[in-house]
Amino acid sequence: MAKNKELNPEQIEELIRILKNRFEKNMNRHQSIEWSSIQEKLNPEYAAKKLWSLLEMERTGGEPDVVGYDEKTGEYIFVDCSAESPLDRRSVCYDREALESRKKFKPENNALDMAADMGIKILSEEQYRALQQVGNFDTKTSSWIITPPDIRNLGGALFCDRRYNTVFVYHNGADSYYAARGFRGVLKV
Repeated sequence: MAKNKELNPEQIEELIRILKNRFEKNMNRHQSIEWSSIQEKLNPEYAAKKLWSLLEMERTGGEPDVVGYDEKTGEYIFVDCSAESPLDRRSVCYDREALESRKKFKPENNALDMAADMGIKILSEEQYRALQQVGNFDTKTSSWIITPPDIRNLGGALFCDRRYNTVFVYHNGADSYYAARGFRGVLKV
């Protein structure tokens, strides 16, 4: 992961070009939203940290795109829209407690810490289901989602995928990790 959380002008220009192209190719995800309004929010003068987070989402294979607008906060909602769980965020357990509890074969990282380091949040079940309304995601992989404390306190964690044209929510030990399971993030800008 990049240590320097500041982007140079070339990185910003390239990121905005990528985001704009993806936005224009996937209008079904944001039919009533205009790119010009989003580009205003991506001004480096006041969105430098958000731009860095979007670049991290892109760098790790998330293919972030706008999927909505939060009328309460006036922010656009970017979510990882890669067809499968982002490649460079797979093979991680759920959280630090789960990582530290493993005695053997520990994964390199955990989903909650990775998301926090990137400046994003992991999708909730509601957000995951909303994402599935604009496309078919995780048909071969799965993604950790925010787990309610009562489940996590008992050692479990939740993940989702899409199979048989249906979104499924499953449980697993929070310390489990698989090559086909990662996490999707959300960032409001």
